[in-house]
Amino acid sequence: MNKKTVGIVGVGNVGATLAFILATKNICSNLLLKDLRENFVQAMALDISQATNASKSKTITKACLKNEEFKNCDVIVITAGIARKPGMSRDDLLLTNAKIMTSVINEIILNNPNAIIIVVSNPLDVMVYTALKASNCPRNKIIGMAGILDSARMAHFIFEKLGYGQGQIEASVMGGHGNDMVPLADFSTVAGVRLSELLSKEDIEDIVNKTKNGGAQIVKLLETGSAYYAPAYSTTLMIEAILEDKKEIYPCAVMLEGEYGYEKIVSGVPVMLGSNGVEKIIELNLKEEQKNQFAKSIASVQELVNILKEKLWNKHLKF
Repeated sequence: MNKKTVGIVGVGNVGATLAFILATKNICSNLLLKDLRENFVQAMALDISQATNASKSKTITKACLKNEEFKNCDVIVITAGIARKPGMSRDDLLLTNAKIMTSVINEIILNNPNAIIIVVSNPLDVMVYTALKASNCPRNKIIGMAGILDSARMAHFIFEKLGYGQGQIEASVMGGHGNDMVPLADFSTVAGVRLSELLSKEDIEDIVNKTKNGGAQIVKLLETGSAYYAPAYSTTLMIEAILEDKKEIYPCAVMLEGEYGYEKIVSGVPVMLGSNGVEKIIELNLKEEQKNQFAKSIASVQELVNILKEKLWNKHLKF
């Protein structure tokens, strides 16, 4: 096991599930948990520690009740934020979570100057943008988790349609985490075989639509929550790639600085993850239709960024 420390801010369903996976799989030496609910986070740390002993893992899990205890992390995962409540507008949700993200970043950055930060909070792409603006960190150090999750959902729907190939499906999704994501059927394969050789155009379109609504489907079925197993496991893959310097390629939300023709906007694209976080951004040769879809996805994120600039940053926060 490496001598690395991972911190998690926000120990709700995603954060707690992630902590359980990291601790019981022996992925890091130390696991620090931080949450506003002090009794709750202590209970989670205790429960996970007991599970760790049952699994014979050597990871030590600790609840941090003071900011100064949450320190020296190699990787920090932020899941903090609120879900949309009845009567709450999209703008209200956006502004509230942007304030939470800014507060969290300001709290953790001082004692964790070298940490790679993975953002899981929604709306994902604009929360990555907010974290970058609030921290002034270089873009390689703050990354959003969404593309791995969306690709996993697409892979599931491909398997569901085919009835075979589970474990051999490589699905690819880019763009923002939401209805305007861009599932890339052309870059998706089953044991190396292109999707177009296995499924009809109609079947592929159905898979694309199901992928775009994969999260919403779970929210509808749960009624009082959202997905957490798949998001947590997807985040684990990113953490392992960073801690072990794997140089693996995953779709992640990053700040674009000229890639794909866009500047100063966050979106999901293929990147190489290693010990320095994002070490390379991969530019795919997209078809014209895919370029148009990606442009639409970028525009959706920019719309949210513009709302923050107008209603929050220009009035209250000086970056």
